[in-house]
Amino acid sequence: MVKKILVSQPKPSSEKSPYYDIARDFNVELVFRPFIKVEGITQQEFRKQKINIQEYTAIVFTSRHAIDHFFQLTKDMRITMPETTKYFCVTETIALYIQKYAPYRKRKVFFGGTGKIDDLLPSMQKHKGEKYLVPMSDVANDTVTKLLDSKGLQHKECVMYRTVSNNFTEQEIAEFDYDMAIFFSPAGVKALKENFPDIRPDEIKIGTFGPSTAKAVKEMGLNLDLEAPSQKYPSMTGALRHFLQEEE
Repeated sequence: MVKKILVSQPKPSSEKSPYYDIARDFNVELVFRPFIKVEGITQQEFRKQKINIQEYTAIVFTSRHAIDHFFQLTKDMRITMPETTKYFCVTETIALYIQKYAPYRKRKVFFGGTGKIDDLLPSMQKHKGEKYLVPMSDVANDTVTKLLDSKGLQHKECVMYRTVSNNFTEQEIAEFDYDMAIFFSPAGVKALKENFPDIRPDEIKIGTFGPSTAKAVKEMGLNLDLEAPSQKYPSMTGALRHFLQEEE
């Protein structure tokens, strides 16, 4: 019987989160504890990529992490982005986050509606003369590169931050008594094995979001009990609710 679930994400900021409804409806304890964290790279590490930020006239942001670490790195390197710089963001929420670091000028900020970089392409193609810089993490694949190449855009992808394990304390390891753990990235699954190398498949139920995360669980020899998204349950909370109903 599942009574205590570890969710490898930060605690929801809103009390109206569906997770809290699940905890109440099924009388389960949900503990939010990220297995991974994001950290910026150093100036020295960035310089090894031999990229001159000031050569680029437009920046593409795929996450708030990208914004944080881009502006932190430019600050550390004493680079001031000109007011003419254009910013292309995969969602409006990410676009608005730029205000934390730079004045938000609608004529200079563009955003998509789906959260996918594909949705930005029409705007980027309207500004084909720009040189695009795309800050990314160390675990990014070449999907963005191939996509922008296919549209004939001038661009360069660069690593500005990395995903690392958010290691458990000795006390957390000693008190690890969860019936189920839910993961949202392969890095989170890897962190589970790093912190608990002797964990057995029958010790804990595993839920995942996204095909790459599910694949990581299987490759590590663990049982996959809940896989999302699906056509019927596009969200993790919807899939988890259905799973717990079936468990009753």
